[in-house]
Amino acid sequence: MLYYLFNYLNDLNVPGTGVFEYITFRAAMAMITSLIVSIIFGKKIIRLLQRKQIGEEIRDLDLEGQMQKKGTPTMGGIIIILAVVIPTLLFAKLENIYVILMLITTIWLGFIGFMDDYLKIKRKNKDGLKGKFKIIGQIILGFIVGGILYFSDDVVVRTEIHGNTNQEIVEVVDNPNCTEFVEYVDVKSTKTTIPFFKNNEFDYSRVVWFLGENADKAAWLVFIIATILIVTFISNGANLTDGLDGLATGSSAIIGVTLGILAYVSGNRLAAEYLHILYIPNTGELVIFISAFIGAAIGFLWYNSYPAQVFMGDTGSLTIGGIIAVFAIIIKKELLIPILCGIFIAENVSVMLQVSWFKYTKRKYGEGRRIFLMAPLHHHFQKKGYPESKIVARFWIISMMLAVISIITLKLR
Repeated sequence: MLYYLFNYLNDLNVPGTGVFEYITFRAAMAMITSLIVSIIFGKKIIRLLQRKQIGEEIRDLDLEGQMQKKGTPTMGGIIIILAVVIPTLLFAKLENIYVILMLITTIWLGFIGFMDDYLKIKRKNKDGLKGKFKIIGQIILGFIVGGILYFSDDVVVRTEIHGNTNQEIVEVVDNPNCTEFVEYVDVKSTKTTIPFFKNNEFDYSRVVWFLGENADKAAWLVFIIATILIVTFISNGANLTDGLDGLATGSSAIIGVTLGILAYVSGNRLAAEYLHILYIPNTGELVIFISAFIGAAIGFLWYNSYPAQVFMGDTGSLTIGGIIAVFAIIIKKELLIPILCGIFIAENVSVMLQVSWFKYTKRKYGEGRRIFLMAPLHHHFQKKGYPESKIVARFWIISMMLAVISIITLKLR
């Protein structure tokens, strides 16, 4: 909203208002505003949650310090959502299709998580929204996101043309290496980026190569299915990671910084050309959104770090996982998720392995056996006697290492 106000003032030649044209300035303002919202208003929201006696129900899992957390205000994900949405509305271009998709993702998953937390509080136990309803909600979101990204005319990749074409030329650039001009066109594409490969583009139509000439037509279905799986897996992974004070919040902030860098270079023609990655026009605007997300995560960490004064609940954990997944899909870096979101994936896989192995051994031997002392993975280390703060710090360090690896894949191939 402020973007449009200052843009209008700039048209009236008001000095200094043109600074709002710069993505970097608006991103910085979005992060600062997000920090203010999450830290200052977050305190008031925590007090409100305390007055309403909206506390976390804790099951006794025989973990050190666990029962001390009983009654800690939950549903703090509301703070994160407000700290993301408010700065985005103030500083981003709201007609941008990618910003609209990110806002839809935030509110949609925030609502699902809110309903889950609300039912837990109402019933005074850990039985919230049934798992199937969560999954259905995530599938619907994945379908909406995948459908819009595939079918919307505003979602294109800008590419250099060679030879004659019937497509409309949208950009002509002077080539410094020769006397010719380079012409660019916007095309619909189901390509994405593969890390560590020199010719690092993968087309979803290759999955259905056996359809021959019809493979391109069927690519939309493969893309939407992939979107649904990624959104569901990562949002649930973030949900499982939210088991120790500051673990999911800090990891998400680190991932957010990485996604911000990737979004900036993907939305900048010169940077994308230099790095030989797909140039996606208008995705630079997502830097404002992700800056607000980073500010929200860091600001929430003010209260969520050990010992936590508030928990994000499913309201926050489902939301941050969905934001990360959809953001990566938009900038065509979803195949980097196994590296970038390694912590979320490890937590998710640990639960899947634990449950599967327990059921298998119970059928075969009549007694269920476990791979880990407890799942998700962070509880395994708690059972081994590691202090909670040390587990969180080490997981953050691993997240930083994975973030660095994700960034260097831009050139390491």
